[in-house]
Amino acid sequence: MFTGSLTADLLLGDVHSLKGKRAVVRPIVAELRRRFAVAAAEVGGQDLHRRAQVGVATVAGDAGQVTEVLDACERLLAERPEVTLLSTHRQLIAGDDF
Repeated sequence: MFTGSLTADLLLGDVHSLKGKRAVVRPIVAELRRRFAVAAAEVGGQDLHRRAQVGVATVAGDAGQVTEVLDACERLLAERPEVTLLSTHRQLIAGDDF
């Protein structure tokens, strides 16, 4: 069993309020959950208007499958026109490491 996580630092486009930020971040998190069956949430930068950190976690029996899912999530974030993907951090944990 392998667990993988991805934390993505995003710069939001034309956003001037926390309400506007929610309108951008919520659909992204929902799409990650729906398309890839992962746990996803805004995990940092909640008080900043133009920055967000989105965290994604997944579990699979194979490290390659975890990597594929995280790669797909990262691609989705990079391809969204309303955000700029500034950086990502990944972690892969084998079941023996729990």
